[in-house]
Amino acid sequence: MQNSYVTDVKAKSSHRLAGISSMVGTTIEWYDFFIYGAAAALIFNKLFFPNLDPLTGVLAAFGTYAVGFIGRPLGGIVFGHFGDKIGRKSMLLITLMLMGIPTVCIGLLPTYESIGYWAAICLVVLRFIQGMAMGGEWGGAVLMAVEHAPEGGKGFWGSLPQASTGGGLMLASVALGLVSLLPEQALFSWGWRIPFLASIVLLAVGWYIRVKVPESPDFEKVKEAAKEVKVPALQVFKSYPKELITIILSRAAENAWFYLASTFALAYTTTQLNIPRQDILFATICGAVVIMVITPIFGHLSDKVGQKNMFRFGLCVLALYSYPFFAMLNTKDPVWVWTAIVLAIGVVFPIMYAPQSQLFARQFPAEIRYSGISIAVQFAGVLGGGLAPLIATKLLSIGQGSPHLIIVYIVSIAVVAIIASGFLKPDQKLNTIKSLGNEQVKSSSSHIG
Repeated sequence: MQNSYVTDVKAKSSHRLAGISSMVGTTIEWYDFFIYGAAAALIFNKLFFPNLDPLTGVLAAFGTYAVGFIGRPLGGIVFGHFGDKIGRKSMLLITLMLMGIPTVCIGLLPTYESIGYWAAICLVVLRFIQGMAMGGEWGGAVLMAVEHAPEGGKGFWGSLPQASTGGGLMLASVALGLVSLLPEQALFSWGWRIPFLASIVLLAVGWYIRVKVPESPDFEKVKEAAKEVKVPALQVFKSYPKELITIILSRAAENAWFYLASTFALAYTTTQLNIPRQDILFATICGAVVIMVITPIFGHLSDKVGQKNMFRFGLCVLALYSYPFFAMLNTKDPVWVWTAIVLAIGVVFPIMYAPQSQLFARQFPAEIRYSGISIAVQFAGVLGGGLAPLIATKLLSIGQGSPHLIIVYIVSIAVVAIIASGFLKPDQKLNTIKSLGNEQVKSSSSHIG
């Protein structure tokens, strides 16, 4: 009896530690990833592409930004393979280092003025390494949270690393916002480097926290049952192509929306609408804070209504909100602009994002789960988030500064995602409840008859 009690206490402690450490560690990695995106929108065009006109310079900076998304599927395949073969925990420690070290190196990188186009080449290489790291990070973090979590609470605990997106975005926006208060000459000569160099402190914190987390119990069961797959990624492509394609098409819209609202909107509002940089960064920070608070709430709610239902509802909200979003931005009124960005980042996005950990993990068996969700989600990242700022910038140019073509683009990918998400496996618990309900109805009908 006492042994059973001790086991229960350890299990509870384990899933709490796994959930919180996943959130903290992933917050740090998202900081590294987002600080680059914010700098690409506001600074890198002048430092690394000074010979181009402003719009083309932003497009070139977003091109280096997109390279990170190209590296993410490769990272998903590589780290997913080893995550399924040797464990989730070790991959999380490796990806933390591979994200943090290139971030510090970017802070030390000479600009175009010093070494010409070699500066841009080095920037692309470092961004690619960051992308690979993030491609392996997400799958491991959400699986550590979900696989440690008890039944009936996987949506909530799985939403904690998702909430870290808000933490990373908030830290990145605060860091860039603070250095943006510097005189412009100081900002572009040395001030922009500070947020990148600060990553070395966050790296040490993340390592300390992640070392303490035990390995995933689901992975331990796979090892005990000797169910390891020789090449997990190959097995995913061979046996689960439907699940792979369904997740990619389902997630692309959410991913595109987030990077349009958090990254493209920075460039659009500051260069096209001439809204002060600090105002947009403040709105982004507020939206990020809301993400941190509201994502676990939606995660908990998804345990009640089902992750699939929550996800599809969020896609419908996205399609309906795309026009009001740009309409509010175009007023140039500080209150409306702030409202537009906070709702886009802090409310619309988390409805779709919170239930994804458990929803996508459920599509694959444990022995290939790291590979399955990493490959699917990271390919969706390329299709959605990686291309979205580039596509939006080009559509803005074609539309001669009007965002109407961007709105059509958002609604179109949202509709595709709604259709594709209908093929995702639903929550098993809800199916059981529905079946029991149907049996009770039949029993009552039979009794009445």
